[in-house]
Amino acid sequence: MDLTPTDWQLWIAAALVFGGLEIKLSGFVTLWFAVGALTSALAAALGLGINVQLVLFTVVSVALFSASRTIFKRAFMRTASPLKLGVEAMIGQEALVTEALSDPHGGTVRINGELWTARSLAGPVAEGERVTVEQVEGLKLWVRRPSASLEVSAQKKKERVS
Repeated sequence: MDLTPTDWQLWIAAALVFGGLEIKLSGFVTLWFAVGALTSALAAALGLGINVQLVLFTVVSVALFSASRTIFKRAFMRTASPLKLGVEAMIGQEALVTEALSDPHGGTVRINGELWTARSLAGPVAEGERVTVEQVEGLKLWVRRPSASLEVSAQKKKERVS
């Protein structure tokens, strides 16, 4: 009895290893190599040479990998908004007034654990009040009370309807 593995058995073993890695890892990466190995196992069982098997493995794996990235990106990332970082992420967030915001000079607000110079877009704001960041200009935040920003957006909606 000959216990030497044949080509197709080695390709099946490779497919099982890639399949096991896919279960352990995330990201649909090694799955496509497992499918490529199964394709090469089929080619080996049909009696095709090792060069054909290696080319099939490479072509099938790379084709599936690149196609799946495109398909998954279109299917799952279609509604994703771009990630906002730094000052872009501050717009629309709430901040706590730590130094009253007066008309001529502004004051200070705390947002994300940091103190920022701020000016009010809707009149003076007392210390301890919550405000919403409307825009960032250099190192200065332009803020307004949440109720004031709701009133402005309601007015804009009325203007659009009219």
